[in-house]
Amino acid sequence: MNRFRFVYLIAGWVMLGLGAAGAVLPLLPTTPFLLAAAWCFGRSSPRLTAWLLAHPVLGKPLQAWQREGAISTPTKLVAVASMLIGYGLTMHFSELGSVPASGLALLLLTVAAFIVTRPRPLLPKSIANSGRGRS
Repeated sequence: MNRFRFVYLIAGWVMLGLGAAGAVLPLLPTTPFLLAAAWCFGRSSPRLTAWLLAHPVLGKPLQAWQREGAISTPTKLVAVASMLIGYGLTMHFSELGSVPASGLALLLLTVAAFIVTRPRPLLPKSIANSGRGRS
């Protein structure tokens, strides 16, 4: 048995908790924490991995990422909008100098470019073909 299994299990729960918090807190991301939770559970608990991937809300985006490295268009829009809002709030409520502000902008632009350039999820074949061939 993997001696780090318990550590991965605890880390998975922590990541899941942070992901859940990110679903309701505007500046905390959800998806990276859920991806980390799935990764940790994959090394500690097949049952929890299966539960997370089969979850009615969280499962589809995680499956699309694992299967294709894909992010849906609505998720991309929310992610980029959240980064813009977060940057705007940071600039409004903090006194960052021009160098840290530029560094933060560059970091967010890099992350946004990565997100936007990911493919959209493909439809599963069973859904895509459900309207064909039946007359």
